[in-house]
Amino acid sequence: MRSFALLFLTLFLFWVLLNGSLAPDVLVVGAAAALIIAALFPKALSALTDLRPTPRALLTAVAYVFYFLKELIKSNLAVAAIVLSPNLPVNPGIVKVRTKLKSQMGRMLLANSITLTPGTLTVELAGEWLYIHWVTVDAPDIDHATASIVAGFERYLEVMYG
Repeated sequence: MRSFALLFLTLFLFWVLLNGSLAPDVLVVGAAAALIIAALFPKALSALTDLRPTPRALLTAVAYVFYFLKELIKSNLAVAAIVLSPNLPVNPGIVKVRTKLKSQMGRMLLANSITLTPGTLTVELAGEWLYIHWVTVDAPDIDHATASIVAGFERYLEVMYG
């Protein structure tokens, strides 16, 4: 019931924000649409249902977005420098990294955050292990790769999901 209510409220909030109106007819249509979608897809918002409902976790979620954007810009610039370099300094490879995250949703967000950052691609997620294709492998050992790729994202996701 909690996930249904959270999905309904999230959908309804987006409806209101996208319409930019609090007119009764807009609210009724939005509530009806949100109710139908929430009834048809009750587990569609599991990313938020697993989120710890503490003020610290919610503030960390906001900080995570800014951290992700910073890493996105940084990695875009690094990949652009590699592509524009005449000698194309790449050392591609697949590295194995470990995550401390216990939550399935936290692990999925970690894998997706890594994949969305240019220069890295999560190939497989198996339990505590992630296999990542890395354009410039600095060191193939697990500890170094984990510190380079995973640790920054994980710091936030641990607070949010455990």
